[in-house]
Amino acid sequence: MRKTIILCLAAALAFTGCDLSGIEIDTNPHKDLQLTTKGAEYIQKGNDFSLNFLEKIDKDAQGSYVISPLSLQFLLGMILDGAQGQTADEICEVLGYGAGEIDQVNEYCKSMLKQLPALDNKTTIKIANAILVDKSGELLDTYKKSVANYYEAYVESIDFANSQAAVNKINNWCSRNTNGLITKIIDNIPPDTFACLMNALYFKGKWSEPFEKSNTVDETFIKESGDKLKVPMMKQEAKFNYTENDVCQVVRLPYGNGAYSMVVALPLEGHTVAEVIAAMKKTGWESFTAPIDQPSVNLWLPRFEAKFEGELNDMLEQLGMPTAFTAAADFGAMTEHPVCISVIKQKAIIKVNEEGSEAAAVSIGFMKDTAYMPGKTVTFHANRPFLYFITENSSGAILFSGRYSG
Repeated sequence: MRKTIILCLAAALAFTGCDLSGIEIDTNPHKDLQLTTKGAEYIQKGNDFSLNFLEKIDKDAQGSYVISPLSLQFLLGMILDGAQGQTADEICEVLGYGAGEIDQVNEYCKSMLKQLPALDNKTTIKIANAILVDKSGELLDTYKKSVANYYEAYVESIDFANSQAAVNKINNWCSRNTNGLITKIIDNIPPDTFACLMNALYFKGKWSEPFEKSNTVDETFIKESGDKLKVPMMKQEAKFNYTENDVCQVVRLPYGNGAYSMVVALPLEGHTVAEVIAAMKKTGWESFTAPIDQPSVNLWLPRFEAKFEGELNDMLEQLGMPTAFTAAADFGAMTEHPVCISVIKQKAIIKVNEEGSEAAAVSIGFMKDTAYMPGKTVTFHANRPFLYFITENSSGAILFSGRYSG
C-alpha cells in the first residue's frame, strides 16, 4: 500500500514539474508469509521438530555445527507423499503433522516453496528437489505428478549399477543447487538402491545493520569446558529486538527488509546450550524468542564458519518413525516395488561475516529394494551359527526348529 501511494505521488509531482530528488521509493517492502490456519499450525509443529532435531544433534556433535530442519522437512515431505498406513502415520508423528494429512502437508510445502524465495529481494533463497530412480524400477505416475506439482521435483531414471556416474550426477546436482558451497554429499551408492531423493536449500542474506570490518578484532572466547581461545569478534552498537529469561539472552539480527533474521540465544553465565534447548522445548519457540524490547545493544558476534555432515537414521527412528527403515515399510503410493529407506543423510555449511550470512544444506534419502530380484547375486555363507526350521509350506506351521553352532 505504501509503495502504491508513493508511486502515485511521484507520478503527480512529475506531471506538475516538481523535483522528485527528495522522495525515497521503497522497492523492497517487508512481506509476511501468507498461511492458512493449517499452514500456521504446521509452522509451529515444524519448529517443535526443529528443536527435537537440534537436541539430538547437540548431544552427539563435537564442536560447532549447523543443521537445516527445513531441508530435512522437505525431504521427508517427498518421502511421506509416497508412504501409506503405519509408515505414513509415523512420519507424520515425527514431523508433528496429523495422521492422514498428506494432502494438507503437500499444500503447505508447495506454499513454502513458492513464497520463501519471494519475501525479500535482497535475500537469496533457493529450494530444489530431485528424485533419481534406478532404470530397472519405476515410480507410479500419480507419485511423479504429485512431487512435480507440490515440490517441483525433477525426476530422472538412471543406472545406479554404474556407481561412479551416479555418484558424480548426485554430487554435481548438489553443487549446482548450493552455489558451490556443497560440492560432495556421497562417495558411493548404497547397495540395492532403488531411488535417491534430494533436497537442496541455499540462503544468502545481508544484515540490515552490517558490521564495520574495521571494528572486528580478536577477542577471548570461553568454551563450555573452560578452555579459552582467540576468535575474530565483530562489533557494533545498534537497536535490535531483544529478550532475556532465566537461562539466556536472545537477540534478533534482521537481514534485508526484515523478512529473515538470525536469532542468537546466548546462555547466561553458569548455563549451557543444552539447558537453553531444553527450555525452548518446554516453553515453545515463539514464546521463548518473542522480543520484549528494542534497546540499543552493544553486540559482539564471532565471525565464523560451521559445518555438519551425518546420517540421520538413528535420530529419526528414535523420534518415532522406525518402520520406514525396515522391510515392513509401506511405500505403495510411490512404487509397486517393495522398498524402504536405507540411508537419510544431511550435509550443511554456514559462513557468517560482517556483511551477512551464506548457508546451504543438502538432505538426501536413499530407498532400497527389499525384494529378491532375479538376476541379482546373493551372498549366503553359512559360516557362523544359524537357526533352522522344518515347516509345513501351505500353513507355515513349524514342525522342528533349532540352532547349529558348529
